Amino acid sequence: MTTLADVGEMLREARRTAGLSQRELAERAGVARTTLARMETLARGDMSVSALVRLLEAAGYDLRTVKRGHVRTLEDILAEQRTMGNS
Repeated sequence: MTTLADVGEMLREARRTAGLSQRELAERAGVARTTLARMETLARGDMSVSALVRLLEAAGYDLRTVKRGHVRTLEDILAEQRTMGNS
């Protein structure tokens, strides 16, 4: 199971991989640097989904749903089903 701490670490890694400081990423996403810092460390057990999505997008990532133990996203499966239905 993915915990909020895992999500915070993933966010930190996405920022670092993008080569951005907390300040740079926060500015790109339109959120306060302190919000990003809290989310990366879960200082208050705090995780805003809307801020998370904006921060990930600003770092060049999408938030996707993947069933545990699988590689394909929910979007992949739905697209395949739509394609099969149109055949």
